[in-house]
Amino acid sequence: MNIHLENVNLGSSSGPNSFANKLVKYLSKDGCTFNSQGVADLHLCFIEANKQSFNKPMIQRLDGIYFNLTQDYKSQNANIKRTYDMADGVVFQSEFNRQLITKYFGEHKNSTVIHNGADIETINETPELKFYRYENLWSCASSWRPHKRLDENIRYFLEHSGEKDGLMVAGNIDPFKRKKYDRVHYVGELNQKQLFALYKKSKYFLHLAWLDHCPNVVVDARACDCQIICSSAGGTKEIAGPNAIIVQEPEWDFEPIKLYEPPRMDFQNKTDNAHNSEYDMTEVSKMYKQFCGGVL
Repeated sequence: MNIHLENVNLGSSSGPNSFANKLVKYLSKDGCTFNSQGVADLHLCFIEANKQSFNKPMIQRLDGIYFNLTQDYKSQNANIKRTYDMADGVVFQSEFNRQLITKYFGEHKNSTVIHNGADIETINETPELKFYRYENLWSCASSWRPHKRLDENIRYFLEHSGEKDGLMVAGNIDPFKRKKYDRVHYVGELNQKQLFALYKKSKYFLHLAWLDHCPNVVVDARACDCQIICSSAGGTKEIAGPNAIIVQEPEWDFEPIKLYEPPRMDFQNKTDNAHNSEYDMTEVSKMYKQFCGGVL
């Protein structure tokens, strides 16, 4: 099967593009090719298409849509919806994602939920971070926008950690917006192997983002044996693993909302995780291959 990728930049480290790199790596091991000069058997489109039509079947991979009331979300969604309507199949990243998108776009004739996967091979090859200052290391990583709730991550750490624990925060943050605490360290933007090394050293991974879809950082941290601490609101709990700590929040009705004004969390309202998911990219890529093959 020769797959043409649409709206993918394999040179980028953004969430969708980093997943595309993993998918190419593992599908190639399973006999698929990604020769853009050759004749396509299938087009795999990430989020939205730039083309008006395709001469072969097209699968759309969706990682969410826009619903922020402070933005023109209808215009932002217009081309995603056009792609959705002409797709021969749609892959949703999470059940939360599926419920959200079908509310706005309607049910699709051919869809499936496939959660994101981790590159276990590279994780196993990556040595653990050599850092021994703390008894237990905590970590978090994100593209830090308001709904990712960095302040809540730090507050949870300060309220629940031991005196000999430390937190490393990965990702770009304006130095003037960094709140200073003795045991909280801002390490800036890290590459993928540096993140794996950090996760492998960490006991806990914090991801208290509000209404997140299927964050790759959580899948990767789980694959590195971190215990995940996340919100019940969104799709993160689906990939956090059965030993995750879930902070309960009110159910969202999927109506447009001010995404960048997330509520303060009640950390006393915690529960065990009822979800589990496959996170090995070897198995995840097989699910993609099976679904793609079904449209040929």
